[in-house]
Amino acid sequence: MPDRSVTAPADGTALLAATPDRMRGALGHFASGVTVVTTATEGPDGPHAHGMTASAFTSVSLDPPLVLVSISTHAHSHRRIDDSGRYGVSILGAGQGPVAHHFAGGAQSPEAVSLEWRDGLPLVGGALVHLACRVRQSHRAGDHTLFVGEVEGLWLGSGGPLVHYRRDLRALAGPAPTAAGDPEAVSVRHRAPAPAPVPPRAPAPASVPPQALAPAPVPPQAPVPVPDRTPAQDPGSTAVREHAPHQAPAPAPVPHQAPDPRRDPNLGTDREERPAHAR
Repeated sequence: MPDRSVTAPADGTALLAATPDRMRGALGHFASGVTVVTTATEGPDGPHAHGMTASAFTSVSLDPPLVLVSISTHAHSHRRIDDSGRYGVSILGAGQGPVAHHFAGGAQSPEAVSLEWRDGLPLVGGALVHLACRVRQSHRAGDHTLFVGEVEGLWLGSGGPLVHYRRDLRALAGPAPTAAGDPEAVSVRHRAPAPAPVPPRAPAPASVPPQALAPAPVPPQAPVPVPDRTPAQDPGSTAVREHAPHQAPAPAPVPHQAPDPRRDPNLGTDREERPAHAR
């Protein structure tokens, strides 16, 4: 017997003993599809159909095509599948909640159930998928038996799935995805990320004609007369008349010249505008 004693992990959260009720509640957090597993038995008046709702269904192999259903040993369908060696799987659509409840032993809705016979097996009408399976292996596992079936035929419908989550039946939000007619196509569509927005480009600086940047011509300045000084007035000077040499004032500082867009192709449209001091 496995040790089911309560232990404390490193984070201090206590583990709970895995009782049947707790297992049922914990595994209810695993969302899954809903199926009706069916089989047929021979009676004096012909074949009789039997079915049960099951969410413990999974694929096993693609080559060969194998699936698995887990059936309680206490279920009536367990002995019937074991005796017949065949079973059908109907994967229910979003609007078939009453069908799931009917075959789960809940609210009986015989008017919601229609059966289609395919390859000698009863299958639920209007389902998303029909699988006709022959038992290849069976494995007893606790209070269930795992019936591994080889898919001998399948039929595809359309629409969204019925989902079982936390003991409730739900439908996926939004329209059912399409796979462009290919049952093996991936139905989740990946969108390429939107391109990053391009920041607005700063306007190109106005071009300034080179001649407008030259300093304004300085008019000639008349020489400044220097008064005559005699040695008597200024013993340190001569009597020669002198004129101060003409000096042009220092040119005004040249402002920073913006690049000429006619030479730089990265500056946009060539536009000419005279600066205010040159107008």
